[in-house]
Amino acid sequence: MFTEDTLLPLSALQHLLFCERQCALIHIEGLWAENRLTVEGRHLHGKAHEGGDETRDGIRVVRGLAVRSLRLGLVGKADVVEFRPPALPETRPRPFPVEYKRGRPKRHEADRVQLCAQALCLEEMLRVDVPAGALFYGRTRRRLDVRFDVSLRRLTEESAMRLHVLITSGRTPRAVRAPKCDNCSLLHLCLPDALRPRLSATRFVARSLAESLTGTGLRDDW
Repeated sequence: MFTEDTLLPLSALQHLLFCERQCALIHIEGLWAENRLTVEGRHLHGKAHEGGDETRDGIRVVRGLAVRSLRLGLVGKADVVEFRPPALPETRPRPFPVEYKRGRPKRHEADRVQLCAQALCLEEMLRVDVPAGALFYGRTRRRLDVRFDVSLRRLTEESAMRLHVLITSGRTPRAVRAPKCDNCSLLHLCLPDALRPRLSATRFVARSLAESLTGTGLRDDW
């Protein structure tokens, strides 16, 4: 069990699964920068929190709900939690977390893990099962239902432990250049290309000549 003063931001799980170096730059070194994607994401989260709480068709909708787990050592906010009517009169309403994301569904598990972490927080806080939730994507304007099965729960718990190990170490991993770097707002702070092995002179000249003939400039994806 963790204590209140050792809790880490639940949103850091998203950074961790996207890139451990990005996670360390933000949560160890305190660096941050905006780009179009982060601004769009922030705007979408802001809209999700607008309007306050309400009840629709018997479903209580709570926006910007604070959540935390001492077991996982996480604290944060759920964009929207729908408290749906219980199946039996004597049971409690069942929370259904909904996380808002810009873009569209992704191949990696970062979004699902972040949502599952919210569910685990709600289970610990409210002592009620949270079997499912949803991701709402701004590009598709659709919800993607997510079941919190055994494998996703295990991945989420392991990711939370990895996050604590990384932050406690105080060490920022070395940069590794990948295509995803192009969309990272911290690209100019991370400088992954500066840490890559240099091209040999022969390869550099050949690459420069080839790209000059095609009218393109040198790229940073060598």
